[in-house]
Amino acid sequence: MKKISILMLAVVTLVATSCSDYLDINTNKNQPTSVAAPLVMSQALVASALVINAYNTYGMQTGGYAANGGGFGGFNETTTYLYTNNNYNNLWPTSYDNLEDYQYIINQTTDADGNVMPDQIYFNAVARIMKSWGFQLLVDAYNDVPYSAALQGQANLTPEYDDAATIYAALAADLDKALADINAGQTAAIAPTPLGSYDVVFGADMNKWKQFANTVKLRLIIRGGSKVNFANKSFDAAGFLTTNALINPGYLRDNNRQNPEWNSWAFNYQGVAATKAWIPTTFVMGYYDGHRLKDDWRGAKTYESYGSPITNQLGYEGNGIPKSPDGNYWYPGANKKGTESGNATGVLKGPNAGMVLMLAAESYFLQAEGAMTGLIPGTVKTLFESGIKASFNYIYQLPDKTIPAGSNPDADAAAYIAANPSYLVQIDLANSDAQREEAIITQKWIALNMVNSWEGFNEYRRTGFPKVQGTTPNGTFASIVSGITSRPDRLPTRILYPSTEIQYNGDNVPAGVNSVSSTIFWAK
Repeated sequence: MKKISILMLAVVTLVATSCSDYLDINTNKNQPTSVAAPLVMSQALVASALVINAYNTYGMQTGGYAANGGGFGGFNETTTYLYTNNNYNNLWPTSYDNLEDYQYIINQTTDADGNVMPDQIYFNAVARIMKSWGFQLLVDAYNDVPYSAALQGQANLTPEYDDAATIYAALAADLDKALADINAGQTAAIAPTPLGSYDVVFGADMNKWKQFANTVKLRLIIRGGSKVNFANKSFDAAGFLTTNALINPGYLRDNNRQNPEWNSWAFNYQGVAATKAWIPTTFVMGYYDGHRLKDDWRGAKTYESYGSPITNQLGYEGNGIPKSPDGNYWYPGANKKGTESGNATGVLKGPNAGMVLMLAAESYFLQAEGAMTGLIPGTVKTLFESGIKASFNYIYQLPDKTIPAGSNPDADAAAYIAANPSYLVQIDLANSDAQREEAIITQKWIALNMVNSWEGFNEYRRTGFPKVQGTTPNGTFASIVSGITSRPDRLPTRILYPSTEIQYNGDNVPAGVNSVSSTIFWAK
């Protein structure tokens, strides 16, 4: 868990300077020291950004966005997909660590009778929302996980596992409670304590928290489908996200204060280039360079040297594929030393950019699918095109959320739609719900490229989109050294439970799980 011995100083520093040390909250997760819930909230949200960074790496490598760079070796199971319990094993502890923070807030804002303290209702609700968000990450990666018996510290060190579909239903119900509590707080005669500066996502705007909760619930219901018995499929009147949800405690170019994704994939605070062993896949570039779709607009603002990009198919290390340059393939900024901030568009905007909790684009594409299936009202085409426009607007933004002079993302989004006479872009050309679903998921997969990449991989496993066609680099993102021969796409179905869980809770870990045929309950 987190280090409470340094929490008070850390939070004072965070609030005073609006930047994060990424400090942990409790020294011993089984013996937490009592700290007021508001002081934990900001650190918990900042820790969620670290969770996002870990999942984004997992998603970009498994979901078709990145491949090994030439001249680098040692990729092993990331290219064969014959995963062991040591692959991506940081996701599990990072997620549960963060979830314990939110559970701590829930516990601290609930009285002895189990009722939420009226003055702390907003902190409790946000913790519930983020707890639901975090558990969906775990279920989508591992399927059955400890849920009802988890997060109890010393009271239960070996929690049993819950059925994944049952967890989905419980998460939706918890979101309903959070929404009801926020509404109660907004109409209370005595207003609850506001989130204030502790909210490093929405700046204490509770309506946006309601929209985020609605959107997470929509994702649960769409993904769970008929395999989950949801008690309530209606949504709060606040609607869904129309703006990007960004975690930003005041990131800046300094040691332990940078945007985590920038720090991992662009430059450290001294300007030294970060990981260069990964480059874009030929497959993903096909959705920009015309092999599948033509999108020079977002392509040029996302990739360095767009127009003559160096790409690869996962697992292929031969024939002179060059290494990544001093800059980074996902960083088109003019400053290649990374010693300035705020000078780039795309996905690696700068060390001071916010970390994406959820894109408005994803929200619109979820709404489009929800409208198509009759789950929510709305016009599919309008919502679909709003998703494309929202993606353009995010990619065009600088770290401070402004659009550079001379850029017009809405006009370029319209030009992109007009330039691609395919139902994948012009959804009116689709002649079936199957094609409409393909269009929605394909556009979502593009929008999530190197932003929330794991969601792209989740949607591929749920729907089979974007389509894999053949074995050429433009046709598939499967590794050429894939060890999976029993599936036509030669792609993995999941990752494995981590070795630490096998060691400490092995009696409860589901048996017989593998990365070749074991699927998440909602998978196609």
